[in-house]
Amino acid sequence: MSSEDYRLGYRAAREVILRRLAERARGRIQLLTGPRQVGKTTLLLELAQRLGKVAIYAAADGPEAALPGFWERLWVRAEEVAAREGRAVVLLDEAHLLHDWARRLKGEWDRLRRRKRPVHVVATGSSALRLAAGSRESLAGRFERITLSHWSAASLAEVFGVPPAEATDLLVRMGSYPGAFEFRRDLARWSAYVRDAILEPAVGRDILALAAVRKPALLRQVFGACASSPAQIVSLQKLQGQLLDRGALETIAYYLALLEEAFLVAPLGKHSARPARRRAAPPKLVTLNNALIAVVDPRGIPERATDPQRFGAWVENACLAHAWNAGQRVSYWREEPHEVDGVLDGSWGSWAIEVKTGSLSSSDLKGIGEFVRQFPKYRPLVLCDDEARPLVERVGLEAMTWSDFLLRGPPGAPAAVKIGG
Repeated sequence: MSSEDYRLGYRAAREVILRRLAERARGRIQLLTGPRQVGKTTLLLELAQRLGKVAIYAAADGPEAALPGFWERLWVRAEEVAAREGRAVVLLDEAHLLHDWARRLKGEWDRLRRRKRPVHVVATGSSALRLAAGSRESLAGRFERITLSHWSAASLAEVFGVPPAEATDLLVRMGSYPGAFEFRRDLARWSAYVRDAILEPAVGRDILALAAVRKPALLRQVFGACASSPAQIVSLQKLQGQLLDRGALETIAYYLALLEEAFLVAPLGKHSARPARRRAAPPKLVTLNNALIAVVDPRGIPERATDPQRFGAWVENACLAHAWNAGQRVSYWREEPHEVDGVLDGSWGSWAIEVKTGSLSSSDLKGIGEFVRQFPKYRPLVLCDDEARPLVERVGLEAMTWSDFLLRGPPGAPAAVKIGG
């Protein structure tokens, strides 16, 4: 792909797009992707309000899009606005729902360039699947992609005015969908919202509409098995054994890739210096928003005091998801008997992280010590409770609370770590 791909929060994405729209018209098309319910439509509507007369908002999922001539009228209007105002900005929401959208957009874009019409385009989609495939096939060299990612704890704290410690606890227990946040004190209503407005459309409609899925029931089962195994290393054979519909291993691997493209689950690979071992290793399953774990787990949300093991798994999942959502490359490492929860590479630097809740001993840190001995470029970091930090530091390792990590990322991470909001 010839374009740049960013994962940004709401405010950062807005500023990047505004800067690009201020450039000379007929720059690259801006493709804004991301999970459901993180603010893509809100962002387009805000851009329309800010840009005023030059903005043309069109929703591909609206009733007007089903009327004959919708596409043609959109571009006629864009040319009229550009002629009258000196430029136009087309804001096309849910573009992937239009038939053959990428090829048609390429045709209009090339026509506008030939006629030297000053028209910018920003297009959104709830999944990277169709936008990525269509853009690679038809829009090569003509677009830049921005991913509006799942919200962070820092964004929840800032936007909703809750204390930072409460924001991190809520992110672990109930996820970070801003639309669901207002229902957090009514668990039944909150669960219904996450299921009906986010999970069901994403699994039951978005993926099925955007990719070849021969066994929709198996896709649902794969997602359910993943969300029931937060931050666990699970072989495809074991995953296959949990499913009622025993699909081929290749099909299960393909469905895992689709779930990642839909911003639902990230199957993390194993960190290894040998590519063959990386490919053969089982994935570590990280659900990218803890709200999805909460609505799938029949046991409900774990309480730290009464279910510390399950709570710890949810904390680890939240920390690894936070890194993935912030655009880091995330993997894990395991060489029996040693294991490291997360290996991070990217704008934050190179880190080996171990996530521990509750009490711990020096023996719990042998894995991370062995990893950094073998891979000295990685800086070790233990994410733990505040009470455990003195022990970690006594054995010569760096420590920070998992709550601080969810708010700020690792020490020295860029300020842009904040996602969403």
